[in-house]
Order: sequence, then structure tokens, then C-alpha cells
Amino acid sequence: MIELFGYQPETWLPFVFAGLMGASILLYVILDGYDLGVGILTPLAGDDGERDMMVASIGPFWDANETWLVLAVGLLLVAFPAAHGLILTTLYLPVFVMLIGLILRGVSFEFRVKARAKYKALWNRLFFAGSLMTALSQGFMLGLYVMGLEFTLGTFLFAVLCALALTMGYAFIGATWLILKGEGALQRRAVRWAKECIWGLAVGIAAISLASPLVSPRIWEKWFAFPDVLWLLPLPVVSLALLALLWRSFAHLPAEGDRWAWAPFTAALGLFTLAFAGLAYSFFPYVVPERLTIFEAASAPESLLIILVGACFVVPSILGYTALAYWVFRGKARGLRYD
Repeated sequence: MIELFGYQPETWLPFVFAGLMGASILLYVILDGYDLGVGILTPLAGDDGERDMMVASIGPFWDANETWLVLAVGLLLVAFPAAHGLILTTLYLPVFVMLIGLILRGVSFEFRVKARAKYKALWNRLFFAGSLMTALSQGFMLGLYVMGLEFTLGTFLFAVLCALALTMGYAFIGATWLILKGEGALQRRAVRWAKECIWGLAVGIAAISLASPLVSPRIWEKWFAFPDVLWLLPLPVVSLALLALLWRSFAHLPAEGDRWAWAPFTAALGLFTLAFAGLAYSFFPYVVPERLTIFEAASAPESLLIILVGACFVVPSILGYTALAYWVFRGKARGLRYD
């Protein structure tokens, strides 16, 4: 077997797959997060034309965005099968709700324009419901994961708080996307939505940042032992600076000539990335909190090596067509067309 930088395959292969899975989850949360957020915001549109424009802004991207979820779950299944069984068995019901939500979103996205006019309102409501169910279930799963996949009244309430916070966080990043892609009344409305939803993201980040070290002495030690705390200080400081920058930028948006329309979405990407980096640092090397490390849960090195060969083709392909889609459909959103 192949050594890498002096590390045995039993060490570096699980690390590589944990990195791939983490990158897939982060890209999914950011990319599908904003299009779920747009779905959650659709009932607040000024009229049906504005709602169509909101859906049009995510039209070329939403199905490619969901590919990262498929890749992350696939990597968990093939690279860490023991963890896959434990996590998905524990989270069976929220996963079921999430899948129903994703199906509702996909079906209603296609049918809301092609169906007869009298049924369009129904498909609009189902599109909103599917987006809401998906966001709530993902937040609930995140909360239970942080609590070590334990079911008690306290962990249930924390998971509910995370469900609400992540839903508001998705609505916030969805609003920043509409600031970037929208114009006129839609852009002005998106600025107001972003200001009203930013608290959800802030509450979610604060709740998880406080709860993680409190429920795990190991995580407490990783964050607050000296001198590590000094190296980690930029994470919360930069996050607070981005929140302050966002709040200040909202006072000047929309601006003439569409100046700074990109700033809120870019800052939102930074906040989501920093929050995810903090979460990954807290739980590494565990894939199931405090129970199973990536090294204990990993498949045999021989299997991982074969899977890695396939991943070397699949991951660049997904990155390539995602980048191509964003390049081809850059600029402001245009009218929704399905032909």
C-alpha cells in the first residue's frame, strides 16, 4: 500500500475522505442553502411575477446544488459505513421528512409553470412547503448531531432551536442571493428580508458555539486550552466583523449602478464557511460525536484506494459543471422559461 508523507494508508485515506465529505457538506449547505432560502421567501413576494423572478434566479442551479448532498451521503456510505448506519438509523425520521421536502420542491418547481393557471397557487405553496420541510429537518439533524445523537428533552429542544435558526439562516443567504441577482422592487425587498433574517444565522452560530464545548469536555479543551485559544481567536473575531459589515452595508443597499450588491452574499459565504470550519475543528477526528472516529469507522484501505480513484474523476466533474453553470448564467436573473 502507498504511504503519503510518511503516513500509512490506514491514516491518510480516512483523512482524505473526511476532507472530501466535509467539503461536499459545506458546498451543499452554501449552494442549496441559498436556493432553499429563496423557496422559503417566495410567499413574501410582491406579486406572481416577482415570485417567478425569484424562482428564475435559482432555476439554472438548484438541481446541480443538490448533487453535493448526494455526494456527501455517498461518501459517508462507502468510506465510513459504520458511521453511515449509526447516523442515518438515529436520524431516520428527520431524513424521511427531508426527502419528502426535496421531492415536493423538485416536483412543484417543474409543475408550477406547466400546470394550468388555477393550480399554480397550489404548486407555489408546495414549493414553499418542500423548502421549509427540508430546511427545518436539516437544522434538526444538525442540532441532534451536536448533542451527540442523544434523544432527551434538552437535546430535542436544542435541535428545535437549531431547526428554526438554520431555516432563518437559509432565508438570510437566500435574500443575499436575491440582492445579487435581483433588480428594482425585488432587490429592495431582498435587502429588507436579509436584515430581518440575519438574527437567525447569528443565533444559530452562537447556540452551537456555546453548546458544543459545554456538552463535551474534549471540545472544551480543544477550544480553550492555552495557547490554542490564541490561534482560534480569529474565527469568532472575523465572524463578528462580517456580521457588523453586513449590517452596515444594508444601510447603503440598493446602491446606484448596483454597486456592492455582491457584498452581502460574499459575506454570507464567509460566515457559513467560518461556522462550518469551527464545527469541523470541534468534532475532528470523530465522525459520530464522542463514539466513533474516522479511523475506526473507515472501510478497509484497499477499498478506500479503489474508491479514491473513482472520486478523482467524479469530484472534478461535479466541480466543472457547477462552475460552468454559474459562468454561463452569470448576471441578473431573467424571466422564467421551461422550453
